[in-house]
Amino acid sequence: MLNRLALILLIIGGLNWGAVGIFQFDLVAWIGGGQSAILSRIIYTIVGLCAIWCISFLVHDADDVHRPVKIMADGAN
Repeated sequence: MLNRLALILLIIGGLNWGAVGIFQFDLVAWIGGGQSAILSRIIYTIVGLCAIWCISFLVHDADDVHRPVKIMADGAN
């Protein structure tokens, strides 16, 4: 769930950067009251943290995510 939320916020952040590059329009700054406004800075920080979190997607083996966990007879994994 956390991975999906982080990825969604990262995509939204990427779309915002695309809007800045193509249209010179920063949606986050517009919603938050300017680039240096506290709300905008919070949103930028959250998206940045999501980007850091999503780096882990590059180093984790995708097969490990979908591989079932074997439960031992004594309950230890």
